[in-house]
Amino acid sequence: MAPRFGPLQLVLAVVGTAAAVLDVLVDAWVAAEYAWGGQPTLAALVLAPLAIASVATQACSWLWFRSDPPALHPDVPQWLVAILHLLQLGFLFRCLHALKVGWKVCWEKAEEEEAQSHIAFLSHDISMLRLFKTFLENTPQLTLLLYVILQTNKAKPFQGLGICTAFLCVAWSLLDYHKSLRSFLQHKYELSWQSSIIYFLWNLFLICPRILVVALFALLWPYAVAFHFSLVGLAMFLWVSLQGTDFMESSGPEQLYRAMVAVILYFSWFNVAKGRTLYRSIIYHGFILVDSMLLALSWLWCQFPSDEHSYLVLLLSAALPCYLLGLALRATYYKCLHPNVWVQEEGGYDVVDANGDTDGLEFRSLSVPDLVNRRMQWLAQVQFSISRTVRQRFPNRAAAL
Repeated sequence: MAPRFGPLQLVLAVVGTAAAVLDVLVDAWVAAEYAWGGQPTLAALVLAPLAIASVATQACSWLWFRSDPPALHPDVPQWLVAILHLLQLGFLFRCLHALKVGWKVCWEKAEEEEAQSHIAFLSHDISMLRLFKTFLENTPQLTLLLYVILQTNKAKPFQGLGICTAFLCVAWSLLDYHKSLRSFLQHKYELSWQSSIIYFLWNLFLICPRILVVALFALLWPYAVAFHFSLVGLAMFLWVSLQGTDFMESSGPEQLYRAMVAVILYFSWFNVAKGRTLYRSIIYHGFILVDSMLLALSWLWCQFPSDEHSYLVLLLSAALPCYLLGLALRATYYKCLHPNVWVQEEGGYDVVDANGDTDGLEFRSLSVPDLVNRRMQWLAQVQFSISRTVRQRFPNRAAAL
């Protein structure tokens, strides 16, 4: 059965919905401030990621809605749901519908098991859509905000608060997504608070240096950042395509999914396919590390020495240790806290190097099989796949796990 949805989860869902609305209002307010201050270009740059993220997430939401089981559809006409998505309100509608179902689960107790499966399905989709929205909207806006501060050498209180909040939101969306995937596993594999802290921190420590070096590079060549993003994004898109993802219902929407994953990969690691995860991770982090170092060295070559930017040299010098610390925390998580952890034996093996099987882990048995979120279940199987090599070397343990 699905993990229990209780009052605490309902409160968190309310907070998440309020945060999504507040994020849009803050973006509109910031854009208005730039426009009234005689900087329409900055206003447009703030709104552009918001528009792109909204269109992409609404498209995914509508495609998923059309392919979902009829039992999951809200009690409103389908044409009205289509109009809401066209008005860019589809994600908000999903959140409000999930709150309605969550309230019924918590207080009315009607058809409890089916309602629990229903709210779990909706929560999984919302978590995925939130992740897409965060990386398509907040990370570009965060880079822009940091660029403006570095360019003017002035940081207003709301800008500093906005940067801290945005970094936390990005790392939190990744943690929420991981928790959502992990909910498909049996209770003994649910994310503990120790695992949550480590997972949150290593994502934060890896994303911060990446955004910093991109913002510094923009100080030198603002228009070259768009070329760099397009070039690296295209490389990531091709890499994702070569891995043969199978997330959406048809080939056309699958390209949209791969494009959004490419944007995520520009800033952060994201596993999308079964296979040797360890090797793909090494290739990815090696590429991002080299790319980020080239961006940083370009800035240093043109700006150093400079008294005006001396504090940035100190900040940049901390970026590499921060990234390496993130990698160390990531290795610690997969070595000690991941569900696929194996007690060290003679000839032990790190199961993060997965080869595509998922039979070794126990997934939850669902009382309502028709209300299983196949999209997120597939990603969970990708994330927590078990190595055949391990199973062959430790058949008894594989069966036990």
